[in-house]
Amino acid sequence: MQVIGLCRFSYLGDGGFQIEHQTLDERRAFLYDPARLNERFRFFETFTLPSIRAQDDPDFVFIILISEDLPEPYVERLMAQTEDMPQVVLMPWGPDQHRKVCKEAINLIRDDGAPSIQFRLDDDDAVAKDFVSRLKKDAKSVQPLLNANRHVAIDYNHGYFCAPSEDGLHLRETRTNYLTMGLGLHFRADCRLSVMNFTHNQVHHYMPTVTFSDSVMYLRGVNQFNDSMNEKQIRKLQLELADPETEAMIEDRFGLDVEKICSVFS
Repeated sequence: MQVIGLCRFSYLGDGGFQIEHQTLDERRAFLYDPARLNERFRFFETFTLPSIRAQDDPDFVFIILISEDLPEPYVERLMAQTEDMPQVVLMPWGPDQHRKVCKEAINLIRDDGAPSIQFRLDDDDAVAKDFVSRLKKDAKSVQPLLNANRHVAIDYNHGYFCAPSEDGLHLRETRTNYLTMGLGLHFRADCRLSVMNFTHNQVHHYMPTVTFSDSVMYLRGVNQFNDSMNEKQIRKLQLELADPETEAMIEDRFGLDVEKICSVFS
């Protein structure tokens, strides 16, 4: 069973963001703004990549989708940060409809004749270090369901909203179904759709879903460049500074270095 993850790192395409732009040049200016990209890298390098690097099952592929014209210094930085990660495929792509591009990118990686479990991560999120192994294990536990359906959602709804600072991690625990970073979609070998063909919080309208709540499985990064949350929504989260025991649990579950995070976000 092949496991494939996808992360769009400031990919310049048509769609994919709730923030709208009138022209491609406007979107390019927004995506490649140095302040925004520096913030993206701070999260990507301290949240997303460490959690992917820490996976206890190394047998998976992680696609990082970027634009062909992403400025070279940022491409070089991505390459340097992932050179020790054989699972990573850095995939440049020209401007196009983003769901179509994502589907094509994933299908380039898929093994013919094999089922796949696909997940997507934003560049400011993290998954628990047993995320890949749990996807495989939990898929096997519902194998008759997978055999009977073209696609099935495996949902992990227990995680934290997380905003880093020089003081530590500000957290709010949550049990929310069908968030992107807690979701894996299983596709039969004969189905060439991808995780990007479905709106994450509506997958239960289109396929059977199975939800597991037993373990903390994701961190959703909270920051000024969140595409899906505005400042008012962030305030409503009422994040609280984590105690040392919770921070230690986060480090253990996600492979993160809280001291380094505090330094980067100081």
